[in-house]
Amino acid sequence: MTHADPLPARAALPADLDEAAHRCLVAGFEGATVVPDTLRRLIDRGLGGVILFTRNIRDADQVRRLTDTLRAIRPDLLVGIDNEGGGIGHLVTAGAPEVPGNYALGVVDDPALTARCSDALAGHLAVLGITASYAPVADVQGQAGNPIVRTRAFGDDPERVSRHLRAWIEATEARGIASCAKHFPGHGGTLTDSHHELAVDPRPYEELDLAPFRAAIAAGVPMLMSAHVVFPALDEDRPATLSRRILSDLLRFELGFDGVLVSDALEMKAIADRYGEATGARIALAAGADQVIVAVPDLGVTLECRDAVLAALRSGALAEGRVREAAERVRKLSSRYAEPSSVVGPWDAQAGLEAARRAVGGQGVPVGVTGAYVVDLFPAPHPALNWGGEDLPAAVRAVDPSATGTAVTGEPAEPGALVEVILRRAGDGPLVVATSDAGLYPWQVRLSEALTARRPDGIRVATGLPERDAVVCSYGRGKVNLRALAEALVGAR
Repeated sequence: MTHADPLPARAALPADLDEAAHRCLVAGFEGATVVPDTLRRLIDRGLGGVILFTRNIRDADQVRRLTDTLRAIRPDLLVGIDNEGGGIGHLVTAGAPEVPGNYALGVVDDPALTARCSDALAGHLAVLGITASYAPVADVQGQAGNPIVRTRAFGDDPERVSRHLRAWIEATEARGIASCAKHFPGHGGTLTDSHHELAVDPRPYEELDLAPFRAAIAAGVPMLMSAHVVFPALDEDRPATLSRRILSDLLRFELGFDGVLVSDALEMKAIADRYGEATGARIALAAGADQVIVAVPDLGVTLECRDAVLAALRSGALAEGRVREAAERVRKLSSRYAEPSSVVGPWDAQAGLEAARRAVGGQGVPVGVTGAYVVDLFPAPHPALNWGGEDLPAAVRAVDPSATGTAVTGEPAEPGALVEVILRRAGDGPLVVATSDAGLYPWQVRLSEALTARRPDGIRVATGLPERDAVVCSYGRGKVNLRALAEALVGAR
């Protein structure tokens, strides 16, 4: 789709200020081979970066052609992507290295192994011509009911999270890829997912999880991403993304961060429903953000945000000096990272499986469970996060072809009937029942209890965080997590 990009908006401001305003934007877009005309015009006017999603990915060669095409329009354009690992990422079809996700790495607690996993992900990005990774997650999984952080965190201990952040950031930096610790000042203490509504962390200041962000800054992280979370101890009125007290007073002056501060996506409902994306963009930049992300592929939304920023500059509602300061930080980041390395050395393709196996190992797992019927209960994938389609029955069949099973990705319409079908298919053979964060999804609890009530010998396992009555946990649902769990059950290692 082509959107109007009127010249008067440009003519109203000096050309260098117009360019500075555009550097403060990161845009998502539709397409895997052709760069939309509207995006080309935005890049020509100084757009700071683009963010890729699954919609832009077909295979590795296609991604490299796309990133080369984007950079041919303007060489200093940052090309970024969410690349956390552990099944959370958008490069499955482009051959992304398999790593187990942060929580499993924290369980192993070997920072050198974390660095090997991070190096593999960063090396792959370099091959693809992607120069910015919106990872790692610096949040601490401190709230049992948190619906969004969970296995994306390195754990529930700030010190453990901190040492793995350092390892991840340093390995990514060594590959010439810009890392981004998120979500400042922490999303792990909430009971709400800010993708869906505004989240609140009610803890007093001294209980907030700032230590990992201090560690990330000390490790030289070039970017931080803000959280759409209200912290009443810091600012009673506004989420961190829109709060001068949090972004400027706390992050810049108290913690001393001088890199690029980027917002989480403005179309998330915590911002879009209460403020609107365009107003959010203006307030975030005024508060101290250097870039705002508009991840939706509709470039009309990006233009609305851009126009709101330009209008605020013309009216004086947004200070010219604040935008120039932000743009200069982005320029420095771009000059350091925008050009991908022409030679990319090899990485350890087995690091992820090694980490997943070590996370599962040592839990007293029953082994030799062959010919099992495996029931995999888990919620449907988060709409903002990619999922590669893995399930535990398939992983178990890969190491034990005699195994069978079913994956259930949501509450069944007739749970009683499903229980009967499962028990009939399982027969007298072993029954394995896997749940994933069942405490957040009562249907999983009901279904697993109904099955094990009829089959007390059923083996309960967990594929999210550890759960009561689960004999073993994979700490994530990435492909290597499920592979390691399957090997442990079958005794195939």
